[in-house]
Amino acid sequence: MDSSRPEVSHEVPPYLRVYKDGTIERLFGNEVAPASFDHQTGVESKDTVITPETGVSARLYRPSNTPNSQKLPLVVYFHGGAFFISSISDPKYHHFLNVLVAKAKIILISVDYRRAPEHPLPAAYEDSWAAFQWAASHVSDGGAESWLLGKVDLSKVFLAGDSAGANIAHHLAIRARSNPVGGMKLRGIIMIQPYFWGEIPIGSESQDPVRKAMVDGWWRFVCLSDRGNDDPLINPVADGAPSLSGLACDRVIVCVAGKDILRDRGRLYYESLVKSEWLGKAEIVEIEGEDHVFHIMDPNCEKALYMMECLASFINQE
Repeated sequence: MDSSRPEVSHEVPPYLRVYKDGTIERLFGNEVAPASFDHQTGVESKDTVITPETGVSARLYRPSNTPNSQKLPLVVYFHGGAFFISSISDPKYHHFLNVLVAKAKIILISVDYRRAPEHPLPAAYEDSWAAFQWAASHVSDGGAESWLLGKVDLSKVFLAGDSAGANIAHHLAIRARSNPVGGMKLRGIIMIQPYFWGEIPIGSESQDPVRKAMVDGWWRFVCLSDRGNDDPLINPVADGAPSLSGLACDRVIVCVAGKDILRDRGRLYYESLVKSEWLGKAEIVEIEGEDHVFHIMDPNCEKALYMMECLASFINQE
């Protein structure tokens, strides 16, 4: 045995290890793709710092062939990774967002929120809210980002994300009801395979104890809560969670994947939203035969392209 090798104090397989000396080793989502012009989609991107005090940044995307006089819908996107892996520079996310921006003809802000365990929750939520406010600062020309000033239709703003990012989108839409972000019209939220959970299994979760135990451990790692996986941050239909009727938008789309251990939570969210006193319109897209974040792993597969067509239609409907 190599005594010089640091001892592991905590492991979140197969994604991350924490060593007793405080070192954190991420085993997934470490690859980096620079912002650039993508010849395949005709989309250009660049990175910008949003909050210098915390180092929170974003990657901006826009179609390169848009007339200067045309204003495009704005999507604020939050990547997945269970709050502790991946980033805006992940090549898989970068490629997916290039394709989405090209298909939907939107301007998109991909937010690089701080991750646990270095920055435990609610840091990711606060960083994401700061990014949303930063986008809103361009309504009255208070912002300085040239890719946003006069280029986006701020009456057509959407919050979007996959997995943990969809969770963030939900909570920001709740927060925006009591804390309006001045001048922007939040039209809808896009939730791709949302990361919601709960202590008591529902649907097929009880039939997959191995993966259920894995997901149970994710939340307990990033959020120290005496309610565990029934904390309202991870279980939006738990007792004490803010009412779904408080969403500050009038449209929601939920996308689930048939093989995903999280699929029944996404369905439950959709069903609960429809039954609530929320006055908006919700729709659900179910992709059979695919697993969690399949669209990130292969954005060009037939089912991922179909899902993106659904999202583009959702964004651009009047």
